[in-house]
Amino acid sequence: MRQNTHQTITPELRQWIVEQAQAGFPAPVVLQSMLDSGWAEDVAVEAMETVLQQHLDTLSEERGLPPAVPVPEPSLGEAPLHVDVGDRQVHVLLAMAQPRIVVFGNLLSDEECQAIIDAAGPRMKRSLTVALMNGGEELNADRTSDGMFFARGETEVVARLEARIARLVNWPLENGEGLQVLRYGPGAEYKPHHDYFDVVAPGTPSILKRGGQRVGTVVVYLNDPEKGGGTTFPDVHLEVAPKRGNAVFFSYERPHPSTRTLHGGAPVIAGEKWIATKWLREREFT
Repeated sequence: MRQNTHQTITPELRQWIVEQAQAGFPAPVVLQSMLDSGWAEDVAVEAMETVLQQHLDTLSEERGLPPAVPVPEPSLGEAPLHVDVGDRQVHVLLAMAQPRIVVFGNLLSDEECQAIIDAAGPRMKRSLTVALMNGGEELNADRTSDGMFFARGETEVVARLEARIARLVNWPLENGEGLQVLRYGPGAEYKPHHDYFDVVAPGTPSILKRGGQRVGTVVVYLNDPEKGGGTTFPDVHLEVAPKRGNAVFFSYERPHPSTRTLHGGAPVIAGEKWIATKWLREREFT
């Protein structure tokens, strides 16, 4: 690819980006190639995100996939090192375009993490998952953790975290489900899964009445396990370390594996892992 001194997103550039994606090159590799060729980083990132999204939309139409919908999106257009969430500067540690995955640091202080753990501890029970057959809840052998839910804004620190997340990913606070806190002991895990609701499952229509599909997830790490317990994304060979106060965000514009948001909680090898999960819906969650 020749250097473009005018920094214009030309048809030739669009075609080149699509060809790289079709050849299987990861987005960071393609981006670095553009930077090495003299493209400004903001132009390169915008070109990749725009072209790849348009390419995915075209493929989706051809394959008869569910239509894409608006999703939460952090304001990272100028590649900031920090995002101001009102009462805190959150660090941007990693950003991936396809799939959309962003790792944030300093979302919670150590004291705030401990306050959530302390409030959740007495209410922990064996974790359940959504029962897609009837819209209720059920035990799932793939999820070996204890958990509980806070109502939105139930405690001061929960309300503070929810407000930060809403501002961080530019999504209405009322579109968020209640915060779920999970504890994984040694050997506990959550095998790879998707967070959206399967559109063909019998119980999905009743689930969607409460706010539509899930379109984004924020996993917040509340402590540091001794070993293991990372959040894995098998489709892109990524594992996020569970560092206290940090969080990983990912979005999925359609309820389909093409979003490549398959993820799981790797087994805890030593110690225990505490996390708080915030699921974001299309509309107000009631």
